Amino acid sequence: MEARCDLEVEVNGEATFMVNKKILASFSGRFSKLFTKLTGSTRKLKVIFHDFPGGPYGFELMSRYCYNNGSITITPSNVFLIHSAAHFMEIGKDCSATFDLVEQTENFLDGISNWSWSELVVALKHSQDLLPAQDVSILFEKILDCLVGRLGLPIITSPYTTFSENSSFHCSCDTRSTDSRRNYYSASPTTWWFEDLLFLKVDLIEKVIHTMTSQRLDQAMIYKFLIFYLKAGLYNAATADKCKISEIVISLLSLLDRSSLSCKGLFEVHRLVSSLRISEQHRVMLESLIGSRLDQATVNHLLITSPCEKEQMFDVNLVLRLVEAFIFDGNSWISFGQLKKVASLMDSYLFEVAPDLFLKPSKFAALVSAIPDSARRSNDRIYQAVDIYLEVHARLSEAERMSICSATNQNGFHSRQN
Repeated sequence: MEARCDLEVEVNGEATFMVNKKILASFSGRFSKLFTKLTGSTRKLKVIFHDFPGGPYGFELMSRYCYNNGSITITPSNVFLIHSAAHFMEIGKDCSATFDLVEQTENFLDGISNWSWSELVVALKHSQDLLPAQDVSILFEKILDCLVGRLGLPIITSPYTTFSENSSFHCSCDTRSTDSRRNYYSASPTTWWFEDLLFLKVDLIEKVIHTMTSQRLDQAMIYKFLIFYLKAGLYNAATADKCKISEIVISLLSLLDRSSLSCKGLFEVHRLVSSLRISEQHRVMLESLIGSRLDQATVNHLLITSPCEKEQMFDVNLVLRLVEAFIFDGNSWISFGQLKKVASLMDSYLFEVAPDLFLKPSKFAALVSAIPDSARRSNDRIYQAVDIYLEVHARLSEAERMSICSATNQNGFHSRQN
């Protein structure tokens, strides 16, 4: 005989179920306690849940468990949902020693060391949708520890080579760019996993990166993943989300050892976030990171268009801040070799910006004096740049000319002029 549906259950305002209260109460401690005082009632009852784990699907899964007399198939894709929903419905030892669904999920998770890479990724993806529930957070960290541990193993190629090809976890980009990224990263023995983890929500990426650093994963690889994650995350995201992603990634980059950072990649980050209204704190943080690796830069990296159309052609103010970060903020100790590289870089930059008609004398003089003369073997490049600047800016006042001259090696400069 078919069980009578005498209980209406509304789940999270999304769906309504008609179920048999006796069947559910026989497995669920929550329902059992709810109906204790209503024994013998023939009224049709209604229960409303506002925060059922997994919404209607989670409730349907638990209902099927009850209707199937305590039978359910646990998999990596549903173990967290079953665990969380079982907690919510109190299907544990307090209700039934025979049908302890919470214990079943925990026993299942004890075998994660034998799970495949794809099973770990699928479990992690589904678990993040149920956070921040406390019972899920502990298990999430357990899965995360295991997954990151796999990344530290000497694997030559991806243990799940078809995952990136068929999964829905990769970012939604155009086909050409997606294929290009996939081919590049899947071909690398160290970066094959990047696309597999793009599903991670930005609120969780900090926890993931901290786990990676605590397990001593190569920081240069973590840096590359963060850049990859940022580029993917900024694609088609809302402006507010773009700012949040950018600020979190910049904060995480600042935690890494400076030697693991690539100057080229940091300039790419700057290009990506320059049009966003990230906080001043994170802008300074990013410039400090770039400044700490400025000795790796080329003059092309510095030739960034000025954000203000009415000012000089290139963003001289940014370059001055980067040099200041290099000297004062980015490095606790700078070798003379590094200083010489940045001095040479600045001389080349001066040569490039000197012809700019809109470059103010004060800004040009600041560029000239940004690096001490002692870091240069020769002042020839500066003299050439100054000659070009003065020739292009023929209408400068005497005071303005003198300010530029005083910023150079004054004696050498005047000897050339005379």
